Amino acid sequence: MTRKLLSLAFFFALSFTLFAQSDEELVKATVQKNTIKGHIYFLASDELRGRETGSAEIDIAARYLSTTLQRYGVAPVPGAREGYFQDVPLVQVLAPSSYSFSLGNTSLTSEQLIRVEGAGIQAKADIVYVGHGSEEDFADKKLKGKIVIALAGTESASDLRTVFMESEKKAERAKKAEALGLVELHTESPENWSQISRYLRGSSYQIQKPEEASSSSFFKLWVKDDSKTLAKSLLSKKRQLADIAISETVRIPVPSKNVVGMVEGTDPELKNEFVIYSAHYDHIGVGKANAEGDSIFNGARDNAIGVVTVLSVAESLAKNPTKRSALFILFTAEEKGLWGSRYYAENPLLPLNQMVYCFNSDNGGYNDTSVATIVGLGRTTAEKHIKKASETFGLTAIDDPAGEQGLFDRSDNVNFAKKGIPAPTFSLGFTAFDAEIMKYYHQQADNPESVDYEYLEKFFRAYVLSSRLIANDPETPFWVEGDKYYPVGVELYKNK
Repeated sequence: MTRKLLSLAFFFALSFTLFAQSDEELVKATVQKNTIKGHIYFLASDELRGRETGSAEIDIAARYLSTTLQRYGVAPVPGAREGYFQDVPLVQVLAPSSYSFSLGNTSLTSEQLIRVEGAGIQAKADIVYVGHGSEEDFADKKLKGKIVIALAGTESASDLRTVFMESEKKAERAKKAEALGLVELHTESPENWSQISRYLRGSSYQIQKPEEASSSSFFKLWVKDDSKTLAKSLLSKKRQLADIAISETVRIPVPSKNVVGMVEGTDPELKNEFVIYSAHYDHIGVGKANAEGDSIFNGARDNAIGVVTVLSVAESLAKNPTKRSALFILFTAEEKGLWGSRYYAENPLLPLNQMVYCFNSDNGGYNDTSVATIVGLGRTTAEKHIKKASETFGLTAIDDPAGEQGLFDRSDNVNFAKKGIPAPTFSLGFTAFDAEIMKYYHQQADNPESVDYEYLEKFFRAYVLSSRLIANDPETPFWVEGDKYYPVGVELYKNK
């Protein structure tokens, strides 16, 4: 009996080895350096002028991607326009041309103010100071019809990421309490202000809603208060009134679209489960010329490489499908605020509870060609497949080494993670967010000729083999228990 069991175990081990070798050979046959190079050179060419959302050039890129999917044999998606496009109704919101704020007898200059939210507002109201604006700071305060004033960040942190994340929480608390608006005083980290100004003083992008008006009754202002003059005045016990005036915004429709395609799986049961393979195909367009006179931000690393990673797996699966089905999504407007992926997650063309994994690909750059960096590697049960596939092609799969950057929450994967779908991001190898990364990240130097294509071939093959192993595994991938998205995933899939 023992001999029979050993023979059976050996048979299954041998079968698995042969299957893995077969998958490796399939990957090598389709993922070729010259093909990779051709795609990247086109997508990151000067002629596409940085693929900015809303431009004529990004439409050329979208058509190139859809025809490439069709040429590979990728099927159209039910409900998509022409089978391969999902229109994303974006609007560009031009910031109000004027706004002002005064507290008591102190009027602030335009250099001290940044309007973050709200338009078409003119009001005078009592203020309520809530310290750093934690839940405890908001507790038991009567805020209806009043203006909330808080310090930016937290008591222990004033870095940009914390400031932005906490600001959203404070605004939600103020809205829930029916306050007129929120004013945040930036008293720490004065070096943040110039970055904040560049990011928020211009236009922003949103999804157009039919009922949306140009005005918004709730407002949020950020105030530069390095000297802490206003902060100190708030300690006064006297009643203080604030005046706020914000002009109207202008909203301009922006044509935009996601590119989609699918391949049906081969297993009678598992084909009802889909793995999403995703990347964003937009970049930041044309800007100020650098010292060399180059004004085009070509975006080879960010994110032509990610797009071609997905094209590579599409070609492989179209020729040799896996047991699970595949859904390919190339997103618009990632650089404008993850809007393409957010729109898809809110308006899926196929049911979200059939999407068992989202294998995103996004990049800023690389500084180590011996590794592939997977943001969220240890957060899902598919980790073993990604490590094995990377090792097969001479790479080491590592997890995010720059946790302070919050990269998991800064790419399209997060909009699927929020829905409960396991969603790591497969990225070029980096061991730190250092000068080598910043040399190319959102820079004019990010051109196709500056990329190591020998490394890319290994990198792409590791992604495609990872994808095949995940999509053929009889065990459905999921979050590792204890992950913050684990409960959302349980809820998503409970009625499958």
